[in-house]
Order: sequence, then C-alpha cells, then structure tokens
Amino acid sequence: MKRLVCIACCSLLFTACRRPESGPSEPRVLPSGAAPVSGPILSYASIVDRVAPAVVTIRSSQRVRQQQQYPFFNDPLFQQFFGGRTPRPQQQPGEESLGSGVIVRPDGYILTNQHVIDGADQIKVDLSSTRRNISAKVVGSDAPSDLAVLKISASDLPVLQLGNSDQVRVGDICLAVGNPLNVGQTVTSGIISAKGRSTSLSGSFQDFLQTDAPINRGNSGGPLVNTRGELIGINSQILSPTGGNIGIGFAIPSNMAKTVMNQLISKGAVKRGMIGITVEPVTSDVAGGLGLKQPRGILIRSVTDGGAGAKAGLKPGDVILQLNGKDVNDTNDFRNTVAAMGPNADVALTLWRDAAQIQMRVKLGEWMDQTAAAPQGGGGETGGKLGITVTPLTPDLASQLRLRRGTQGVVVTQVDPEGAAAQAGIESGDVIQEVNRQVVKNPGDVLNALRKTNNNTAVLLVNRGGETIFVPVPLQ
Repeated sequence: MKRLVCIACCSLLFTACRRPESGPSEPRVLPSGAAPVSGPILSYASIVDRVAPAVVTIRSSQRVRQQQQYPFFNDPLFQQFFGGRTPRPQQQPGEESLGSGVIVRPDGYILTNQHVIDGADQIKVDLSSTRRNISAKVVGSDAPSDLAVLKISASDLPVLQLGNSDQVRVGDICLAVGNPLNVGQTVTSGIISAKGRSTSLSGSFQDFLQTDAPINRGNSGGPLVNTRGELIGINSQILSPTGGNIGIGFAIPSNMAKTVMNQLISKGAVKRGMIGITVEPVTSDVAGGLGLKQPRGILIRSVTDGGAGAKAGLKPGDVILQLNGKDVNDTNDFRNTVAAMGPNADVALTLWRDAAQIQMRVKLGEWMDQTAAAPQGGGGETGGKLGITVTPLTPDLASQLRLRRGTQGVVVTQVDPEGAAAQAGIESGDVIQEVNRQVVKNPGDVLNALRKTNNNTAVLLVNRGGETIFVPVPLQ
C-alpha cells in the first residue's frame, strides 16, 4: 500500500534531473518561438555553487512519549470499566531529528517545513560553512501549509532568491541540494513531473509541484531550484509504499511559501479567507441533472451555518462557475485561491442555480486554524488547553470512520503527546461532538466552548468507532 511520508528524520530535500545513461546531456527543448540554447547543458556546477551556501541543516530535539499498545483496549468490557481511556504514555529519552532549510534573508531568517520543528524543545542550525550548532528560535509556524520560519543570530549570510513558481512548466529541469539520511550535502536533479497536486484536503492547503527527483527520509524543508538557481519549491512529502524514494515527491510552490513566510515574519501567524462551504467536482451525471450542457464548475455540497456563504445566500446544490471572473473547475485550487485573498475580501461568484446563471457577492470570513488550542510559541511546541488538531467531519470522513449517517462533530487529526487531551486518552480519529455540553461542528466551535469554560476541566463527548463516551480533560 502506498504511503505519504513527511520527509523529516534526516535532512533536506533536493530534486534532480536524471541524465541519459550514455552520451552527453541533450539540449533543452524550448517552446516554439523561444531563443535556442547554445549547446547542451553539460554541468550544473555553477548553479550548485550559487545555491549550496544558502542551504542549512536543522537539528531539532524533543521529549518523546511512546504510546503503549494494549490489545484489550478495544474490548467493550475494558471500556465499560475505564471509560475508553487510553493508558498514559510512558516518558522516553529525547529524540533528535534532522531536516533542512533555506536562508531567505541575510540577517538570519530561514524557511523550512513546519513538521521539521514541530514539538521541538531545542533547535540547532548548521550552515554550509564551518559554523555549526547555532541556536535558532521559531519566528512562526503554519501547520496548514507545513511551513515555518526560524531565526538565527547572524548577518551577511548567503541568500537563495525566490523564483516565480507560477511560471514553472511540467518538464522543467530542477535541482535540489541537501543532506539526505545525514550522509552530507548532496546534489540531485530531476524534472517537474506535474503541478497543482494535493495529497490531502483535510486541514491543509496544498498546491504541490511534483518531481521525479530521488528524495528520501530526512529531506524535509530543502529547496527545489530551477536552472537559474532560484527557489521554486520547499520539498515536503514523498509517495512511497516503503518509505523510500520511488520518484514521486512533492514540493510547496515558492509563491505559496513566500506569502506564508511574509505573514509569519510580520505577524507571526497566517490569516486566510473562508466562504464556509464544502464543495465537490461536478460529474457528468450531476451536470445533466442540473441542466448544465457539460461538466463545469464545482458543486456546493453544504453551507456552514452563520458563515460568509450562508450570509451571502449560497445554498447546497449551487454550482460555482467563476470566481472574480475566472473559471472554476478544481476544488483544491478554489480553496487555495479563496484562502490567499484573506478575511474580509469581497469576491464575485458566478453561480448556476435553477438552470440559470446568477451573480452573487460574498464578503469572506476568516478561516479558523484547526488547532483547537493555539501553540504557545518558543521552541515550536504544540500546547494550549487541549493540545489537539481538529478538522470538520465531512461525509467522506464519516464514511471512512464508519460512523452513522448524520453524525456531526470535529475529527481529531493530531494529538500532542505532552498535551492534556493525550493524557486523558484522546486519539487521532476520535470525533468530538460536544465540549461541556455545547455541540461543536467546526474548530471555531471548539475554541468558543473552551473560552466559556469556567472550571479546570473540559468534558468532551467523543464518538469512537460509532460508540460515544464522555471524557473529562483537565485543562492546562
């Protein structure tokens, strides 16, 4: 079975273009009308000379709690006596992981993946020069995009210039430099295999560049660069049945990284726009049933009560044909575009409703970070009152979790092993339906319920595999 792997246990990720096994490298094929290249590309050494000094190795250490496995935990008799609680995890010795980063400002700002530094108690940076073990602090991190910005005390550092990832074409040569599996700085090459990829829509914003570069564990946070030596992506994931490289890697586009990075540096957090709807592609059958001549647009499946879409008058069954005059056909691209506009932006939608085309304007709301308790900062630790990350329960997720139709709540997608929820036995995959008897349908509801809590305990109504239990969580 194929697995998506966040490539952080070692170092940075780099992408490389494979050459033919025999004969010289062939000339680059240019689009019609473009000026020809004078001769084949025989070496990438000059590009590497410019890029490599701006690539760093990131070493993060953290306390680790290993979950004990109890085969009898799912026994109904055990749950009857112990309320379905998971035994408390046992404290383990500290663990060190390696990742990579890119220097983006000469005064010590470094861009990397969020998962490289998530939960770290201490972060150290090694420069490509002889400088090693430099302490770094987290300027800001953003789990939905899997990006983070670090700061070290330094000046006059070499910087990697950011390119325009929108101009990247499938088939373009790309390079990567990093420290895979801690073997030392390594250069690889590849091509851009695809654009606009997404591996998951749940609680994240993705618009990956796909590459066939050899990528392995520990390469997270490293740069993907073009043949001009410009950063076009931050390597983040690989698709593999074994966890090793099979030539399917994913990088966060530089334009998305730049937007997130600038907000993290200036504000310490990222603000995103939100309509408050769930959408799905328009199939041929749906198009015919709605009177569309061909499949186009995206179908609104549900509208969040009180959200921006509901206030504007959007309804389930509406088809969004255009956003600000631009055709809409991809659900992930639509979500990313709306998010990038930011809260309070005024957008124009062209809708298909009742076999007719209509216009509607929506003032965007603010997308709520799906961490039910905000991080406390510092070393990038996940903290807060509960220490969990949640996402709305969609019909698809409900089906995957084998829940009854009509079940509502939020799905726990991540649990901080040091947090209060973990100590109370909350697990990934649990569905929280109530917090202190208040029904919750989205991450904002969880936050609001916690703010109204007047005592030191939050009582959660948790649906686990179709069975509901009340779980008291002492608040930290």
